[in-house]
Amino acid sequence: MAIGEYSDHSTVSVGVSFRLRWDVFLSFRGEDTRNNITKHLYESLEKKGVRTFIDDDGLNRGEEIAPSLLEAIDDSAAAIVILSKRYADSRWCLEELAKICDCPNKLILPVFCEIAPGDVRKQIGPYEKDFKLHEEKRSPELVGRWRKAMDKVGNLSGWVIDNR
Repeated sequence: MAIGEYSDHSTVSVGVSFRLRWDVFLSFRGEDTRNNITKHLYESLEKKGVRTFIDDDGLNRGEEIAPSLLEAIDDSAAAIVILSKRYADSRWCLEELAKICDCPNKLILPVFCEIAPGDVRKQIGPYEKDFKLHEEKRSPELVGRWRKAMDKVGNLSGWVIDNR
């Protein structure tokens, strides 16, 4: 008997399968990596049949992070976070990262692109100035949420790409 077919008995067997829309969500600072590592990674993943979300439009100054972007994070099994020197300059990148870190059971794979994991973890080096500016403009709670996410990702094992 096939799933969902009725039998002579009073019960019905129903097969329920849940599948996320995306295998991987790519988080990156477009100005830094869109046309190099991010582009190559996206093309390689797609070629292998990995359903990969990439934000092709980007966000303009003054825009809020798109609800569709937050939904894509929720609807992805994993996130590859490409941390570059200017990643923390973008409040949208930080908001994406915090959202990614808030998702239970999400596999997070960091790529440290010309930045040390310790700089990410401690928000020093290129990130120190960015976080000071965020603290001047944003609530302590929001910046604290972003710092916590950076610390979490900086403590994960990932790939370090240093072309300096």
